[in-house]
Amino acid sequence: MRIATKKREGAYKGRLPTIDLVSITQALVVAECLSFHRAARVLGNEPSTVGRRVRALEDVLGVSLFERTFAGVRPTTAGARFFEQARAVLRQLDDAVQVAGAAGRGVIGHLNIGILSSMAAGFLREVIRAYRARHAKVEMHILEGASREQIALVRESRLDVAFVLGAPDLPNCEVAQLWTEQIFVALPKAHKLCDCDEITWESLRHEKVILCQSELGGAIHDRLITRLAQFGYSPWVERLDVGREALMHLVAMGLGVSFTSEATVATPFPEVTFRPIGGDAARIPFSAVRLPNNDNPALRRFWSLARDMSKKWEKQPRDAAALPSARPKKSKSISDSHPSHVVPADARSADVKRQHRSGDRLKRAPTRVSSAGDRGERSNRR
Repeated sequence: MRIATKKREGAYKGRLPTIDLVSITQALVVAECLSFHRAARVLGNEPSTVGRRVRALEDVLGVSLFERTFAGVRPTTAGARFFEQARAVLRQLDDAVQVAGAAGRGVIGHLNIGILSSMAAGFLREVIRAYRARHAKVEMHILEGASREQIALVRESRLDVAFVLGAPDLPNCEVAQLWTEQIFVALPKAHKLCDCDEITWESLRHEKVILCQSELGGAIHDRLITRLAQFGYSPWVERLDVGREALMHLVAMGLGVSFTSEATVATPFPEVTFRPIGGDAARIPFSAVRLPNNDNPALRRFWSLARDMSKKWEKQPRDAAALPSARPKKSKSISDSHPSHVVPADARSADVKRQHRSGDRLKRAPTRVSSAGDRGERSNRR
């Protein structure tokens, strides 16, 4: 026995032993049943097979795990400590398997998202809300910044996906245009164009336009310049180094009119009215960017959800009536190039009232004539 023990102690000196997980599991069952025969019945194996696996495990460990008697077996002191640690390791291993499976299915994990526009409303807000409802255990980290910065972070694998302005052609990146947003004009509350339900580009040709020094402001500036140049106009534009909130307050004070995107008009500002620009040229595309080799399961599910929602989103009818700062119904576009078409709301109401009064006078006229005839008849009788 002493020789065998020395042989076990020196057999694997200098390297880690290779342990069979099945042997550990069967040894634990033997420790629970305190019998090779009972353990064999539980495992559905022959007692001799279980005994060989336990002895092989003892040879690998270099220690006896059980004291064998005619009545059965019981763990040795070393065996009891081994089984205690082995149970804890197996529980951790089981947890690791569960976590790995959940991460592989995208049930848990991390998702880093870069955004450009506001999430007050619109597609971006809805897709993040829908993903959160389905994958509540995925930790989402959102970073706001310019498109160029977001794309650089995607290339460095610091962001899983970035939502950017336009539909850029990016080598080694996968780009998917997902939705478009309508451009809105921000007007001071007393501005004459507030009476219009929809505004054309050319109706702004004499207005002072103030814009942020931002990516969205630059894109809208280019649209405005290009559109008015087609009509031979050169707009009065001033680019200010201020944020969106400060810009809206400047609009409210009458320092000019400005522009914003559809998703941002859900946030109201005092003394500011938003009206949509009409026409196809008044829509701005937005895209999602990712690395094709990003194997994050959470990203795969998020990307798939965004693509599916995009197909339905662009087919949904959306107009200014759905937005809190817009008028309750939509009419034809108004242009200053046809001033006779611009009829203020108060003037329209006055016309309607005059028509009603005229109708009432016409209805009462026959009664007055009849009364005059009766007076003449009574005079002849006298």
